[in-house]
Amino acid sequence: MKRYWLTLLIFAASVVGLSMGATLPLVSLRLHEAGASTLLIGLISAIPAAGMILAAILTQPLCRRFSGRHLYLGCFALSAVSVAALEFLPTALSWLVLARLLLGVAMGVAVILGESWVNELCEERRRGQIVALYAASFTGFQLAGPALISLLGAQSPWLVILVSAANLVALLLIWLYLPSQAPQEQADAGRSFSLMGFIKVAPALCIGVLFFAFFDAVVLSLFPVYASGHGYALGVAALMASIILAGDMVFQVPLGWLSDRLDRRSLHLLCGLLTLGIGSALPWLMGHAEMLWPALILLGAAAGGIYTLALVLIGQDFRGSDLVTANACVGMLWGIGSLSGPLLSGALMSTGPHGLPLTLGLAASLFVAAALLSLGRVRRARAAA
Repeated sequence: MKRYWLTLLIFAASVVGLSMGATLPLVSLRLHEAGASTLLIGLISAIPAAGMILAAILTQPLCRRFSGRHLYLGCFALSAVSVAALEFLPTALSWLVLARLLLGVAMGVAVILGESWVNELCEERRRGQIVALYAASFTGFQLAGPALISLLGAQSPWLVILVSAANLVALLLIWLYLPSQAPQEQADAGRSFSLMGFIKVAPALCIGVLFFAFFDAVVLSLFPVYASGHGYALGVAALMASIILAGDMVFQVPLGWLSDRLDRRSLHLLCGLLTLGIGSALPWLMGHAEMLWPALILLGAAAGGIYTLALVLIGQDFRGSDLVTANACVGMLWGIGSLSGPLLSGALMSTGPHGLPLTLGLAASLFVAAALLSLGRVRRARAAA
């Protein structure tokens, strides 16, 4: 039964990834082609993140009133409508903002529930591999979005139709197969910390989630714009975002396997150092195509590892209501990172040609510092014991 639930949750995460991966660059490229400024593109790209922050606040109250099955159904119904709105509702900016906000809420609740359930169902000896498979499925369908844009074009209605249909398929499968008693029903009783209190309990894990959300939003929404500004065609620029996400997807399961056999916090720090090094080298790499493409794969692998290993460590260290609270905090931090990434990068890109790698380098440096402190603290605790 656990394997059955995990399969359904992984499929649902894949559809969420496709919704995010397709619509973020689609909206950005359409605005770019319409002559919008990078600052406006950053603002619009940040709207789904605001919805995810709202979802993090609402998830636990909603779980007290509705079953996980009903919430999942609502998430994918709302997501299908919000994606379809990009093509079939009026083109006024206010309608676009509303559609992006509702999509963010739907994705946020689905991600929080899915990550909590997957970690609750995992066996400790295989936690890294299973959580990595969940994350890789999410990312794999994310990268399909930019690839489809490269194939179909940013103005084609077919991408919106395909993503809306995927959400409807997920809605149908959840209706037919997710039991009324979800893998883990959520409650406030027995919590050791609040939503905001988790940041004090596990700062390095929180900063890891914050960084990857920041990175993910920047890659999807602004990396194609950054690459096109350095002479690459729009289709090739969108493909670069897919290559970064492909590196994330392909290497997450091997990283999960390693995390079940090596020290997870040391591996977490190594991913941060690799991300910092490659991200900082992007201005030079953009002029050396023969090295750029493999570097983009490694960048995606290392950055994705920061997020996947954060989820693994959360599942390792927390259980029950604390796990639910931790994942709600993850959802909130994802929203904050997704919100700040396009805003800061968009603003810095308007001041110079390398604003995007500068932003990524600063964010990665913050994670590396937090991971070093966390690793040192854990090693001192082990030595004292």
